Amino acid sequence: ERRRELRSAWQELGTSERFLFNKLVTGSFRVGVSQRLVTRALAETYGVEPASVAHRMMGEWEPTAEFFARLVDVEDDVEASRPYPFCLANPLTDELSALGTRDAWIAEWKWDGIRGQLIRRDNQSFLWTRGEESVLDRFPELVAPAADLPDGVVLDGEVLAWKQRRVLPFADLQRRIGRKKVGKKVLAEAPVVFLAFDILEYEGVDLRGRPLAERRELLARVAPESSAQGVVFAPPPIQAASWSQLATLREQSRALGVEGMMLKRSDSVYAAGRVTGTWWKWKVAPYSCDAVLIYAQRGSGRRASLFTDYTFAVWDEGRLAPFAKAYSGLTDEEIREVDAYVRGHAREKFGPVVAVDPELVFEIAFENIQPSKRHKAGIAVRFPRILRWRRDKRPEDADTLEQVKSLLEPAC
Repeated sequence: ERRRELRSAWQELGTSERFLFNKLVTGSFRVGVSQRLVTRALAETYGVEPASVAHRMMGEWEPTAEFFARLVDVEDDVEASRPYPFCLANPLTDELSALGTRDAWIAEWKWDGIRGQLIRRDNQSFLWTRGEESVLDRFPELVAPAADLPDGVVLDGEVLAWKQRRVLPFADLQRRIGRKKVGKKVLAEAPVVFLAFDILEYEGVDLRGRPLAERRELLARVAPESSAQGVVFAPPPIQAASWSQLATLREQSRALGVEGMMLKRSDSVYAAGRVTGTWWKWKVAPYSCDAVLIYAQRGSGRRASLFTDYTFAVWDEGRLAPFAKAYSGLTDEEIREVDAYVRGHAREKFGPVVAVDPELVFEIAFENIQPSKRHKAGIAVRFPRILRWRRDKRPEDADTLEQVKSLLEPAC
């Protein structure tokens, strides 16, 4: 019977359609599509609400027939552990005045932690990261406060290393991320909190379609600053009567250990994915320094044939000390130009890494800088990327390690 169906399909389909059909049947069809496109296609095909499909695709699941049946079932209930798709912001590029009146927006500090949803359903607690990883067991100090939340609650927020009412550097939180079991010393040195900035569900009711201002009022009652042993709490929005006052407060970001501010329309709903026009991240300008390209490595995917992953160094007592790796920030034309340079100026090779003549200077941007015993330079930078190619500078014009380390004091 299967053979008859296959032959029938082959006879009906054209050459290109037959090729695609065979790929699908044999399981060898591979094409990159966004989760949003998959969600929309399934919703339209099976008559399910897109929000329901997106919700069911969150968390842990296996691509089985049983899961697919639940995924497209109009009546299917969501499992207790299932998080909601995260709402994401875009970088603010316009002037503040283009946003309209100040009172139409809620301002919050942009924290540098692990975005997550803290869930309390059916007398069970879960903590999901934006990367759809369940991590509550890695943060034991959150277990009891999560259990104190009312049943049927989902909070959106940030896991932060926190001590004496102040956020600790992300490097301290990083010590907790890769550990399934956390020792007493690490727990004492880098305790964590869950700082909530939104409530997505209350008493089992989905609140995402309600205005942010309404959700924030409820959040303040569910997780006030003084609640849950001071471990799960919602700080109030930033108070500023005008855009200029808000801009002045934003200048304190580095001193407070935050990345800048979040601006959210008070009437905004909690949409799935990255939204434009209602949520903006208004980050402070990154740190930057001029550094010399010393190593290169081939990229991956469509860049596998090009040298696109670079190591940069700054001067330390007359020698170039590597301090950062970066692979983003150049145009396609610049990538090809650097690739040609690497091939023509290779000194030696260490496996996939090629050492090059140290002649090209680039401005490297990064979000934060911390002392590090793991790195030879004694520092670790966060989110390094290429800001621009400094063709106007010679290698000897690059910054020194001492100059880069001078950024440590305001950062810590």
